[in-house]
Amino acid sequence: MTYLLRCKQMGLSLEELDCLNYGMVWDMLTEEANDHCEYAIVAGQKEFHEFIGG
Repeated sequence: MTYLLRCKQMGLSLEELDCLNYGMVWDMLTEEANDHCEYAIVAGQKEFHEFIGG
């Protein structure tokens, strides 16, 4: 029941749920929760390239 409540809170329709699997919805919930986080340091393009070794 919590799963459907969270889907409704994100505004997902039943038609949209037909196209998404369980894991994709939980990933979306996690990302939505992280949208409200403030980070002291945010990596830029230079740091991203250093991280991937490019």
